[in-house]
Amino acid sequence: MGYVFDAPDVSSVAINGSDDRFPVRRVFCVGRNYAAHAREMGRDPDREPPFYFMKPADAVVDNGASVPYPPQTGNLHYEGELVVAIGKECKEATTDNALDFVFGYAVGNDLTRRDLQLDAREKGRPWDTGKGFDHSAPCAAIHTVDQVDDIENARIWLSVNGDIKQDSSINKLIWSIPEVIANLSGLFTLKPGDLIFTGTPEGVGPVVKGDIIKVGVDGLSELETKIV
Repeated sequence: MGYVFDAPDVSSVAINGSDDRFPVRRVFCVGRNYAAHAREMGRDPDREPPFYFMKPADAVVDNGASVPYPPQTGNLHYEGELVVAIGKECKEATTDNALDFVFGYAVGNDLTRRDLQLDAREKGRPWDTGKGFDHSAPCAAIHTVDQVDDIENARIWLSVNGDIKQDSSINKLIWSIPEVIANLSGLFTLKPGDLIFTGTPEGVGPVVKGDIIKVGVDGLSELETKIV
């Protein structure tokens, strides 16, 4: 059996300290998972259970990539996030065993066409055009779990052209990493290659062509992206 045209390339993420790469299967994103960010987006974080949206696997781009300013938007936003990489099949995990399925952690940027997202939100429509566009999921190298120490209390920050815009801690997640994995694996069977963008802290804002965005989480490789 053949294909009627060439199969697409496999999207992948670098692995810290290795020549091998992590093949990306799916990209899940947790919406409004920091209380202060939920409030700045006009929502009440204390009354909303976790919810999710997705990006296509080929939206993932490497550290150092130049990302074209996307079409049909005048309000492109950064969202610095901790990314969880799943390494084992995971179905209906509990908070006690959820971390057993984690391959590693990375730094990501959930780039967002904010005007399109908010328009869709107000009309009760899906967020795909605001969230799932080309090059919208920059991701730095994954650090395997044995390379990471105390990720749940790590600092997370983002700068634009050297100016700090976001500065928080992973311990301010509304839904912790184990809770997110347990909840999400009750909705989907998570499999090796799945990435979970766990949410962004407050301080999101716009970028323009020429801006350089850096995102960091203590103990992980930094992510740098230039908007062109």
